Amino acid sequence: MADINVVILVGRLTRDPELRYSPAGTAIASFGVAVNNRRKVGDEWKDEPCFVDVKVFGRMAETSSEYLAKGRQVAIEGRLSYSKWEKDGQTRSKLEVTANNVQFIGGQGQGQGQGRGAGGGQAQEADPLADLGPDEMPPF
Repeated sequence: MADINVVILVGRLTRDPELRYSPAGTAIASFGVAVNNRRKVGDEWKDEPCFVDVKVFGRMAETSSEYLAKGRQVAIEGRLSYSKWEKDGQTRSKLEVTANNVQFIGGQGQGQGQGRGAGGGQAQEADPLADLGPDEMPPF
């Protein structure tokens, strides 16, 4: 049987996407996503957050950087990627998700991620995707 490497997550961004470009000019966006696992302990429900680093490439990276912000809910489909490198004589490694598809869902979050440049006490920036239908979402 062939190996399968598929990851599907629905969660909220823990930080704004960081956009950079490779020497070849490929856009790369990195951000974190928190996904809650919920379980019952006695008579109470307990949330156990899982924090996942996500990497996105190409046009999807540019679109994610433009429209996503901390607190925004997303659905991600991708694969696990393992990186290993050496820094200061120590071997380091990281397991992250390389996204094949990022779907913007929900609002901008509850009290956070109100759009770029919006701060405390200022009017909240309108969600640029709120009035778009499913066929009008930005292309990747």
